[in-house]
Amino acid sequence: MLKIENLSVYYGQALALENINITVPEKGLTAIIGPNGAGKSTLLKAISRIVDPSRGSILFKERLLLDYGSSEVARMGIAYCPEGRRPFREMSVMDNLLVGGYTLSKSELRNQLNFVLEFFPILSERRRQDAGTLSGGEQQILAIARALMSQPSLLLIDEPSLGLSPANVEVVEKTVEDIKGRGMSVLMVEGNIDVVRYIADSVYVFDHGVSVFHGAVSDIMKDANLSRSYFGI
Repeated sequence: MLKIENLSVYYGQALALENINITVPEKGLTAIIGPNGAGKSTLLKAISRIVDPSRGSILFKERLLLDYGSSEVARMGIAYCPEGRRPFREMSVMDNLLVGGYTLSKSELRNQLNFVLEFFPILSERRRQDAGTLSGGEQQILAIARALMSQPSLLLIDEPSLGLSPANVEVVEKTVEDIKGRGMSVLMVEGNIDVVRYIADSVYVFDHGVSVFHGAVSDIMKDANLSRSYFGI
């Protein structure tokens, strides 16, 4: 579904990503893990066309994304759930979801809203509540649900466990696993390897803008140097 080749991104003179090669299949969860400042979030921003690569290519269903802007990429079927949840705090849960479906027709919006509220019953219960009054875990679920409102075929999720309690991290992990179970493609950035340990089909490890490993989580655990260097395991 998504193929990235030789992608490099600079912020001014500072290198953020260098010669990144990644393939995301049509179904399943691909995880990008690594320490802070490794370039993980920059990758998602490049795919979403929020930042411009200096070289390389990003193909989504055989279409070169570098020829399009962020709103066009969203209409192609790529939804981006950014780090930090970022709800519209003074708007209701329902209105936040409706904003997520701005690319849909009225009938599509109605159908997708029904699907999302059924998929996330906690949001159905809170639909008239201001988003800013939700717990951190509920806000993260809202952020994911808002991204799903656009009916994406590829969901990008950035650091969903960041700042959450262990109990809420488990809820978010289960949510992502359920989305994967629906047959959607998910590319998720995560600093906590425990979040993806049992749900990721494939893992890339980033360090200082470079991909240093690709394989299964179990392979990381078997490599003492890799697990100790990047995750303290």
